[in-house]
Amino acid sequence: MSRRLAAVVPAAGRGERLGAAVPKAMHLLAGEPLLVHAVRALQAAPSVAAVVVAAPPSQQQEVCALLGPRVCVVPGGATRQESVARSLAVLASEVDAVLVHDAARPLTPPSLIESVASAVLGGERAVVPGLPIPDTVKQVDAAGRVVGTVDRAGLRAIQTPQGFERALLQRAHAGARSELTDDAGLVEQLGQSVLVVPGDDAAFKVTRPGDLARAEAFLDRFKLGPDGCWRPREAGGHG
Repeated sequence: MSRRLAAVVPAAGRGERLGAAVPKAMHLLAGEPLLVHAVRALQAAPSVAAVVVAAPPSQQQEVCALLGPRVCVVPGGATRQESVARSLAVLASEVDAVLVHDAARPLTPPSLIESVASAVLGGERAVVPGLPIPDTVKQVDAAGRVVGTVDRAGLRAIQTPQGFERALLQRAHAGARSELTDDAGLVEQLGQSVLVVPGDDAAFKVTRPGDLARAEAFLDRFKLGPDGCWRPREAGGHG
């Protein structure tokens, strides 16, 4: 029997570092909220059967109208983990694989989403995309002095979406011992191995105003191709 996969998007964060009054997911990029870009990419991935968004409670109706009837919108929680848990709770019983994706990664290409989805649907219990770290990494002490140079060959900068067997992710959230920055960390606490697949440079996270400017510049130079990957625009236009 084929497996069914859904995506959840925790989008209730305030995003103070972006420096505006609206929640991070509602910041505009090319005239549309970051959340719209992220959900559109998920819907373009063939393996994603359903999308659930955890929205700021005060804006739940606005988000519902924005995303349309194909997306289930639930009130988000006070923390990212709570928002993910609320989203998992409303998934249909036949969903047995889940992607968790950041609304603040609006340019994540459908090809990367499909890569993670395919690995989970193919039998991997936990999958994350990641990129090699190009910079030299130093370990420092409390005074800011270098105590060692970290071998970066085995390091990866982790992105989203992250994919999981649904039962495993629910068990990880139920037994969470601390608030972590990603769902893979919760799964690791259970002793479960996590597969890293190649990430994508376009899947960067919009956290500060400079990231929004970077995203705008990216959209001026690239467009999505029919294969779900970003391709350079032809000179002289946005066609």
